[in-house]
Amino acid sequence: MTDTSVPESSDPDGSTPSTNLGFGVDVGGSGIKGGIVDLDSGELVGERFKVLTPQPATPDAVADGVAEVVAHFDWTGPVGITLPGVVTDGIMRTAANIDKAWIGTDVYELFSKHLDGRQVSVLNDADAAGMAEDAYGAGKDVAGVVMLLTFGTGIGSAILIDGTLVPNTELGHLQVGKKEAEHQASSRVREEKGWSYEKWTEKVSEVLETYEALFWPKLFIAGGGISRKSDKWIPLLTNKTPVVPAVLLNTAGIVGAAMAVSRGLKT
Repeated sequence: MTDTSVPESSDPDGSTPSTNLGFGVDVGGSGIKGGIVDLDSGELVGERFKVLTPQPATPDAVADGVAEVVAHFDWTGPVGITLPGVVTDGIMRTAANIDKAWIGTDVYELFSKHLDGRQVSVLNDADAAGMAEDAYGAGKDVAGVVMLLTFGTGIGSAILIDGTLVPNTELGHLQVGKKEAEHQASSRVREEKGWSYEKWTEKVSEVLETYEALFWPKLFIAGGGISRKSDKWIPLLTNKTPVVPAVLLNTAGIVGAAMAVSRGLKT
């Protein structure tokens, strides 16, 4: 099915279309979405296209879905792909919201087989979003360490140093006090416990203060669905480092994936 929630963005002013294009696919637990990206602006060219993530979300079934998204655009070039898990040396090490059969899968062999041997880059979904936000969004022109944190079912993380990604940080699993960070400060915890924003941001501030002590970032970028309500909770935070909401939102994974393959990034 086509996802029309992202408006057309190609050349509204009649200017010459960019030739610096890439393609990204963002694999999630519920949907596989992709599109053509203008790498000069970080914007999608036209609308994105989305298919439902197959259930069970096995490697071959998901790779078929990725191929369907790519074929929808008649795209024949390199493809960047995000996955909800850790990828090191081309091997999937963890799997969140997709089938556990992914663990141990050679992702480059898998996607090469399903995409006719073309060049691919595969990376963690939070890392892709962090790359996009750092280059085109809330982190643009910020020097030093920038951290993206996605507050959702867990806490996803991405660290960039002057635009260079430190992959697979998984800081949501860092123990803060007696619990992992995401077990006390994710958006899901707030919803399950019925906490007010005031109560929840006490926990978020504690987590951010721990990250500050370890990494001394210049900026935190808050992503995830709750970032759309940033005016209700970001002003309540008490940590020292500035916190700003993500800008690209539901296009960040696609844009970051396209960036990754354009740079020849492999994790």
